[in-house]
Amino acid sequence: MNTLTAIQSDAVPFSRPTTPGAHPLKIGWYGLGAMGYFMARNMATSKRLHPASASPILVYNRTIAKAEKLVSEIGTSAAVVASGPAQLVTDCDVIFTNLANDAAVEQVYHEFAKTLSEAPPTRSKIFVDTSTVRTCLSRYVTASPVFGPPSGADAGKLIIVMSGDYRSKQEAAHLMLPGVGRKVIDLGGNIEKAPTLKLIGNGLIMGANELLAETLTLGEKSGIGSQTVYNVVKEIMPAPSLILYGDKMVNDRFDGSLGFGIDGGIKDSLHIRRLSTEIGCPMPTIDIAHQRLITARGIHEKEKLLGSSKWEVLDWSALIAGSRVAAGLEPFDCNAHHVVCDD
Repeated sequence: MNTLTAIQSDAVPFSRPTTPGAHPLKIGWYGLGAMGYFMARNMATSKRLHPASASPILVYNRTIAKAEKLVSEIGTSAAVVASGPAQLVTDCDVIFTNLANDAAVEQVYHEFAKTLSEAPPTRSKIFVDTSTVRTCLSRYVTASPVFGPPSGADAGKLIIVMSGDYRSKQEAAHLMLPGVGRKVIDLGGNIEKAPTLKLIGNGLIMGANELLAETLTLGEKSGIGSQTVYNVVKEIMPAPSLILYGDKMVNDRFDGSLGFGIDGGIKDSLHIRRLSTEIGCPMPTIDIAHQRLITARGIHEKEKLLGSSKWEVLDWSALIAGSRVAAGLEPFDCNAHHVVCDD
């Protein structure tokens, strides 16, 4: 057994799909945002997935320039820009989506359904949604949200969570590994389980970020300094997310175009709070984090109106602005904080 086979057998909880029929699978990808761009690129350039004889994947984005940029980066032998959603549905056997929010997912899948009703397919099709949403829209879609930041998507190191039809999961999992992700977690046939676990996981990260923000702010206000506190965090709690978001917080690296935008964080906090309310499981840390995110966004929007904002899109790690303001500190400028306690 070679190394790749060993990795695959451990990382993918499904047997390899049967040999395809007369034609190789044609793959489509809709959604090239901060995560989708890297995921589509890595899938398109996977040598295992796309040998020289295979068709390039079809890619589409509402802002066509992003699709054109991707094709320019990896070449037309790996990807081709689709003319629209209808071509993805008509030409492809497996269609992946990675979209910003529930409304976008609903709109896109409505377009897919319309195309299928007007031109019924002659072959079965698999739809795989990798977005973070409250619930999956249809039992005919495989839920496949992912864990990891854009840097993880870039490196092909995402954790993929799947629920839904077994054969669809089986096909999708072997298309996504090893290029897009490093491990698949299968949650069975109930399609709502994968979106729910994704929200629970994002809630954990959000709550950790809130505690991290409060701790760093306390360190700054006490005179110890947020950088010193961050150094201790790296020594005693070196979780990847704490290291990543702690670095953003202590260095004011709040450019959301390079990470996870604050609107996405607020969307997730709303979903998590709704889920916790529906099942009767209070999550007070998420309630506080939600307030911090709203505060940070409000301050940022005011700065944009005044022309003083450094960033067009704010990263969700900027929730520390809420803690800083509550402590009487500047929201987005760690260099302005020089509180020193008397000896």
